[in-house]
Amino acid sequence: MVILQNIWWALVLIGIMILIHELGHYWAARLFDVKVEAFSFGFGPRLFGFRRGETDFRFSAILFGGYVKMVGEQPGDENASDPRSFLSKPRWQRLVIAFAGPAMNIILAVAILAGLFMVRFPKLPSTPSPEIGYIVPDSAAAKAGIQEGDRIVQIDDKVNPTWEDVAIKEVSNANRPLSVWVERDGQRKLITVTPILDPKTGVGFAGWGERNEIQIAGIIPDQPAAKAGLQPGDTIVSVNGQPIRSTPKVHDIVSSSSGNPVSLVYSRNGQTGTVTIKPALSKADGTEKWMIGVSVEPRVVFVSLPLPQAIAESVRQNAKSATLIYQFLRGIVERRMSPKSLEGPIRIAQLSGESAREGPTAYFGLLAMVSLNLAIFNLLPIPILDGGVILLLLVEMFMRRDLSLRVKEAVFKLGFVFLMAVVAFVLYNDISKLAG
Repeated sequence: MVILQNIWWALVLIGIMILIHELGHYWAARLFDVKVEAFSFGFGPRLFGFRRGETDFRFSAILFGGYVKMVGEQPGDENASDPRSFLSKPRWQRLVIAFAGPAMNIILAVAILAGLFMVRFPKLPSTPSPEIGYIVPDSAAAKAGIQEGDRIVQIDDKVNPTWEDVAIKEVSNANRPLSVWVERDGQRKLITVTPILDPKTGVGFAGWGERNEIQIAGIIPDQPAAKAGLQPGDTIVSVNGQPIRSTPKVHDIVSSSSGNPVSLVYSRNGQTGTVTIKPALSKADGTEKWMIGVSVEPRVVFVSLPLPQAIAESVRQNAKSATLIYQFLRGIVERRMSPKSLEGPIRIAQLSGESAREGPTAYFGLLAMVSLNLAIFNLLPIPILDGGVILLLLVEMFMRRDLSLRVKEAVFKLGFVFLMAVVAFVLYNDISKLAG
């Protein structure tokens, strides 16, 4: 049942993105009077559809993907000389048509996030020079000498970074030394931290966490925390006398308790309370651990943004995400990050189902993220993708002549082979993760 739900919600998500993407190509083609023969949702044989004007709007057998078929689109097409064919149009118009698809996916990502922010914007603490609230034992940060309470005032060339800046530096610089300036006891210290390549995520991992107020996000029924009277939204002040400044700290103290009762101080509506909880042995991630039955998260204040601020914040968030995707791809090329962290259709289906079951906010947030990823992927200069078409057009504009048909065919064949290799790899990668 869960698998069928995952497949359904993945098809809905992919369908929306494909529809928006191909509408971009379709509208741009119509703007420049290019004849569009088919607008297909899916590939392969036609299943059903309808004809409107000169365009066949159809559903095809393989619902993973879609395309807009324009007259004279490929080199060597028999209708390439038609005045309404794609290849008969000026190069700048062809470039606009190719770019319109990814542009619509970017607009979709911005619009969705702006809409979400108008309803519920997570106002996370984003102060410059964040304070370290947790260090993973034996991690890169611990071995380098970073301590809880250190305030990061500079990382590489970024002065007064936010924790978001620190996190981007961390994940995109596996096995590359980072120059970290910290403030400790009123003095500045330069410490070199070299994040390791996390084999699970395929990105850099330093082993530090920002200091935050930690609140209970959820309570598992009939577990020790529920029986003790804790509630979602309670702020955890301390556990066994140790101040709680990060989520891993709670898990570490509880899991190392060996089942002995823990004393937890919490704050609710400005009132402080104390409960004694005896952890229970439960199974998590395939191993048995001592747990009290709570999920915790940094304390977040939610506000509603007016339209102009929501759009501005959405553009900022999408620009940050695009930068991170670029740094991730660059890290793979430079072999600082593992391509195993790439997510394929199977993993996207899992995420689609999980987010749909969590609620509309999570699902639309995932839709915005995947739409942005699709736009950036399509803009990569790989033949057969929109970015490859744009690159060839720019080359021809620079040379002021068309590339030979033989060269174009060879380039597109190479692009197709490369794209199929990427698809095969991400599918294998998804299956490997499922198999553990």
